[in-house]
Order: sequence, then structure tokens, then C-alpha cells
Amino acid sequence: MNPAAFGPAVVAWYAEHGRKNLPWQQAVSPYRVWVSEIMLQQTQVSTVIDYFTRFMHALPNVQALAAAPLDEVLHLWTGLGYYTRARNLHKTAQFICHDYDGEFPRSAAALATLPGIGPSTAGAIASLSMGLRAPILDGNVKRVLARYSAEGEYPGASQASKRLWQLSEQLTPQQDVAHYTQAMMDLGATLCTRKQPDCPRCPVRSGCLAYANEQQHRIPVPRPRKKLPVRCVAMPLLVNQDNAILLQERPATGIWGGLWSLPELDSIDLLEPLLQQYQLHTQQQQPLAPLRHTFSHFHLDIEPWLIHVHSNAAPVVAEHNWLWYNSANPPRLGLAAPVKELLERALIQLQQEI
Repeated sequence: MNPAAFGPAVVAWYAEHGRKNLPWQQAVSPYRVWVSEIMLQQTQVSTVIDYFTRFMHALPNVQALAAAPLDEVLHLWTGLGYYTRARNLHKTAQFICHDYDGEFPRSAAALATLPGIGPSTAGAIASLSMGLRAPILDGNVKRVLARYSAEGEYPGASQASKRLWQLSEQLTPQQDVAHYTQAMMDLGATLCTRKQPDCPRCPVRSGCLAYANEQQHRIPVPRPRKKLPVRCVAMPLLVNQDNAILLQERPATGIWGGLWSLPELDSIDLLEPLLQQYQLHTQQQQPLAPLRHTFSHFHLDIEPWLIHVHSNAAPVVAEHNWLWYNSANPPRLGLAAPVKELLERALIQLQQEI
């Protein structure tokens, strides 16, 4: 296929078959596109829809996001994972309001300088909400172009990524850029899928080298696999007389940065110093079912313990980075997904004890 015919073929396919009713495709604005693109990183569309709707209801514009407490942003993000995305959203909203008078920069290059906005996200914002010609290379588009060009390396490798960016730049048309960009995303999400690509319905199969060579099931080349290390941790759920559970705020950087979590111990045998820190005494304790949570670079095996405690005095600590979390009237906090699950398990157990 002539490169000049690629864009029109994709846009024509989109007019008939593309997705047009996603919530971020309504009342299109740079803010709505930006939030949706950040949410869609590493996350399926079906999962993002409800999160996006709740986020827009609570924080309908960049000014509202900039003014919101970080805990509120993280609360709205709870369950989506990769929480650095939420912290960068908050930081970038404040930057846009302070340095750009609440208006998004009107070029992909300028957008890409903002925290958490890479070249592909910048291109999506510029093309989808501003109609500017800007190439993108998100996961779906990367898969389409890797197959189209029969890319022989893992697309995340430096040289392969460079080649795919060059191809994306070459194929991006001068007109209909918003429809073209959405079409490329849709093509990867609905036809040129990771498994069982629907090549007979693809509008650009005549120029696809992987299809011509019957290599579409082998391309893209998968990421080189490595065995993930395992880290083990004990997490005590300290329950007071009001059935509230002690949570600690994690440091702003690192795993679950800025979220509220359960205390972590190398072993439950090391519980006593924690109890002394908060002037607590154990009444009874029992193990809960273990839980494994997998990050991109390691497995976390959690050994949870439900521990009833009491105190003869008000806890005194130097820092206000802890609270009693009462599920009957929960505060709006950012919680890591496994912590939220453990709190829900604990609530069920406590209700059974009544």
C-alpha cells in the first residue's frame, strides 16, 4: 500500500466501524482527553469508563483538579494502579493553572514537557482535542505498525521504537488527524489485537508485511521474559474498640507513594515495637488468607493478620501520618488495591464476630 493511501484507508474504516460513544469522546476538550489518555495507560477501556465518569463528576476541569487535595485525587484513582499517574495529573494540573493560566499548551512538543505526559500522550491530546498533526505510538498503535512493517525486534527496544516512531510520523496524514488518531487506537483495540487479529477485516492488510508473510501471530516480538523476584511482608490490621483499623500514609515516592496503607513488617514476630509506637496492647490476633500482589518488577506476598487492640492512653506520635480507618464512615483516601481488598476482608470477618 502506498503510504499516502494508508491514512485515508484508516479514516474511512473509522467512519464506519470506529468507536464514537466513549465518554471522553463527548464534549471533547484537552482536559478530558488528557485524563482519559493517562487512565488508559496500562488499563483496559472497559475498566477506565467508570473511573473516568466518576473523576469528571468530581473534578470536571483542570482548575478543580489543581485545587483538589491529593488524597481526593488518589481516592478517585484507587484500584487503577500505577499511582504515579495520579500524582502527576495533580502536579501537572497545578502547573497548567499556574504557568499557563489554566490553558493547555497548543503543541505536542510543549505538552510533552509536562509531568507524566510522554510524546505519545502529547500527540493524542494535540490531535484529538486540538486537531493538530501529531504522531502517536501507544500500545495499540505500536502493535499495528509493528505488524504493518514486520518489525523484527521487541517494539520496546530502543532501535525498534525509533523505527516505529519514524513510521508513525511518515503515515500520519495532514488532514482528519483527530479521526485518524482515534482510528489507529481503535484498529489496534478491536481488529489488530494481541491474540487472534482479525486480518480479513483490516483496512490496511494489503500493505501489511506481517500479514503477507503470515507472521501476524508472531509479531510484535514479545518482551524478553525474566523471572520476577518475590518479597514477603506481614501486614497487621490493628482493630480498635470501634472496629476502626490503623492506616499509615506512605512516603510520597516509591511503591504506593502518597497512598494510605497498612503497616508493614518483615515478620509478625516484630509486632511489639509497632504496638509500643502507638501505645496499643493486643487482645487477640488471627491470620487471614495470604494475598499475592504483582508489580511490574516483583511479586509481593502479603501475610495479613487481624489483631484486636486497645489503648489505655491517646496515642502520641511525632508525625500525623496515621489514622483510624472506620469502614462505616470511611474517609476519602487513596488506597492501594490490595490494601482495599484486605480492609474489605477484615470488615467481613468483623461482622461475623458480632
